[in-house]
Amino acid sequence: MSEKKRVAILISGRGSNMTALIQAAKNPDYPAKIVGVFSNRAAAPGLEYARTEGIPTATLAQSKFETRLDFESALTGILEDWHADFICLAGFMRILTPEFTTHWQGKAINIHPSLLPKYRGLDTHARAIASGETEHGCSVHFVTPGLDEGPVIAQARVPVAPGDTPDTLAARVLIEEHKLYPEALRMLASGEVALDVDQNVVRSLPA
Repeated sequence: MSEKKRVAILISGRGSNMTALIQAAKNPDYPAKIVGVFSNRAAAPGLEYARTEGIPTATLAQSKFETRLDFESALTGILEDWHADFICLAGFMRILTPEFTTHWQGKAINIHPSLLPKYRGLDTHARAIASGETEHGCSVHFVTPGLDEGPVIAQARVPVAPGDTPDTLAARVLIEEHKLYPEALRMLASGEVALDVDQNVVRSLPA
């Protein structure tokens, strides 16, 4: 097996998808290792979990910086200190600038709780129910300047049950997120998927 890819995770809260990625990376055959967890909130509960797993953590408050670009420049410095090959956004509640996403193009991925391109943004479960959807789910996609607009790597589907509330639907989707995100990162780290210069997903068979 070739050398494992180095992955940094960005969180803002408890980081349940971060936990799923950390656990998956413990498998000796997994092609990635988690080298750092960053949060824009020093009180994010996920940071303590990362520390208990022996993973380096870092925080920066955007309010301490004059501009978003200054904040992101400092963030990039941290990621480069960790020698991150890839970035996984896991509940990172900050809109990233085009400058940042272009710098990390093809190296940053995000998980979103809908079947993109449907329901970009927030409140996806409530919106899916209100629209009468019979199927919902989650998507892992490359991060690009547009909000939740990046090319999709993988999706998981969940039926919308009669009587579902946003909370009950969210709970079932979250179970699938915890499976899908490690699999999508495996595909990226192993070279099975990549983003080309035209922002198309390129897929290849594993080496």
